[in-house]
Amino acid sequence: MRVFPLPIAVAAVLCTALAGCDNRAEPLPLALAGGDAALGKRLMEQYQCGACHAIPGVGAATGSAGPPLDKFGRRSYIAGRFPNLPGPLADWLVDPPAMKPGTTMPNAGVSKAEARHMAAYLYTLR
Repeated sequence: MRVFPLPIAVAAVLCTALAGCDNRAEPLPLALAGGDAALGKRLMEQYQCGACHAIPGVGAATGSAGPPLDKFGRRSYIAGRFPNLPGPLADWLVDPPAMKPGTTMPNAGVSKAEARHMAAYLYTLR
């Protein structure tokens, strides 16, 4: 079997195409319809999420019982099980034990609307 070298023009095109495949670029935060990140931050303070989690930008949020939430917007999964997408995240914030029985994260009484705002804030944490 003979192997033919690539013509220089084809090699140049391939190199140019591969140069554009930089996956180090900062992914954009997920957009969340109806979510207000500033309100979500205030709600996280109101619900005292920082008692268990370290949360950048949230006052007194230095807890260590739960995972730190810095770079939450980059995570692939919620609670190690659910895809980190707006719908599952809002559901998780509303009623964690319903989604993952035995979780230590309590049902804090967060409404679906409040969960959208809180999720919008969490997605800003990159």
